[in-house]
Amino acid sequence: MPDMTAHRRGKSWLPMLFPIFIAACSSSSDPAGAELSSTPANSAARGAALYQQNCAPCHREKGEGVPNVYPGLLGSAAVRGDPIELAQWVLSQKRPASIPAGRYPTQMLLFGWMNDQDAAALLTYIRSKFGGSASAVDAAIISRAREEYGNDRHR
Repeated sequence: MPDMTAHRRGKSWLPMLFPIFIAACSSSSDPAGAELSSTPANSAARGAALYQQNCAPCHREKGEGVPNVYPGLLGSAAVRGDPIELAQWVLSQKRPASIPAGRYPTQMLLFGWMNDQDAAALLTYIRSKFGGSASAVDAAIISRAREEYGNDRHR
């Protein structure tokens, strides 16, 4: 009978990758946490949670991105700029003028499935954490971004 010990030892790192794959493949927010966005403090917590679940796998926890693969958010002109353009980029991939095409070999996932409150909480978190003094984003801005781009789902 062959010795499987060496085979098992070589694959011992596989279970550690499972949480990373789950986070990176998350296609929806936590429905149980949806009520968190009713107050400013809860909205900030909701935005942070949504970022960790949906954005950190690529843009990293500190917003530095992955060089030559995923762009950094820290100090990004897109993050600091017009919140409607940022919302349209995140929800529908309508590229703002401040994001030149072809700089990265990857394409950002679409987050149009988010409701307006969650999208506002997420973008407010991103703008406050990585955009310096960029203004907060509210559900009305998200709604306007959807109307202007024709993505009126999940209001």
